[in-house]
Amino acid sequence: MIIVTGGAGFIGSNLVQGLNARGITDLLVVDDLTDGKKCLNLSDAHLHDYLDKDDFLARVQAGQDFGPIEAVFHQGACSATTEWNGRYVMQVNYEYTKALLHWTTAHKIPFYYASSASVYGNGLVFKEARENEHPLNAYAFSKFQFDVHLRKLMSGIQSPVVGLRYFNVYGPREQHKGSMASVAWHMQQQLKAGDRVRLFEGCDGYGPGEQLRDFIHVDDVVAVNLWLFDHPEVSGIFNCGTGRAQTFNDVAHAVISQHQRGQIDYIAFPEHLKGRYQSYTQADMTALRAAGYDAPFLSVEQGVSSYMDWLSKQGL
Repeated sequence: MIIVTGGAGFIGSNLVQGLNARGITDLLVVDDLTDGKKCLNLSDAHLHDYLDKDDFLARVQAGQDFGPIEAVFHQGACSATTEWNGRYVMQVNYEYTKALLHWTTAHKIPFYYASSASVYGNGLVFKEARENEHPLNAYAFSKFQFDVHLRKLMSGIQSPVVGLRYFNVYGPREQHKGSMASVAWHMQQQLKAGDRVRLFEGCDGYGPGEQLRDFIHVDDVVAVNLWLFDHPEVSGIFNCGTGRAQTFNDVAHAVISQHQRGQIDYIAFPEHLKGRYQSYTQADMTALRAAGYDAPFLSVEQGVSSYMDWLSKQGL
């Protein structure tokens, strides 16, 4: 059996699809379905069972025997970068992940977890090293602190453990994320409502819409996770981006091109994001490439085109 936490969420549900595509259906999905709309991400999936995230943790801590487990893909988290209840974020993201790490390593179960590029904050060097990490919000701090915790233990762990620092992921099955959904999703919705898409005005020395991010399609994220599953000799903390920054304007033009209509409006930069906004990210992919991952990544133009096609077919 393979366990996927956050399996009804964005990356988790796509990972379930990727496993299903390999013919793997002996899956236990763990999530919090307080937002019942997330279950629609699993309506076309093949699973063995589902457990609420709190029930799952309680069973883990009680020592329940789940039978043979091939791997745990831990994608569950409070992912809202605007959530400032630090006690809640640390409990859900940090303490929960620590509990799963110690359980999986005690049983020598491969453990693949979602870290985040947000740990780099406003830095300009995106390489997996402590001196480059400067989290700017509670979510980023929770991810950063777990990576710190893991580093202290890594040399003594005898089973695969991998943290993936996801950069700006976009693609199918993110519609439940609301304000935390990708800019491509929001632009799709804006064009459905009219002929304008909205981007922030310039900030941090960048022109309107010229802020740069490393946008990675969720299919590429799934591919990296599955490659790691196939290569249990690999452990560590790795960036998971494309290695190529592109502008928000690039995303807007890709969405507009796909719809063959639309113009860009630039709106005032929000006060609450000033000083807490990553105007530039670009993954240093040296470590993952050195580990052996050699597949290409989709460009914004390729990935957005594929995503818009999927949204159209889903009526979204």
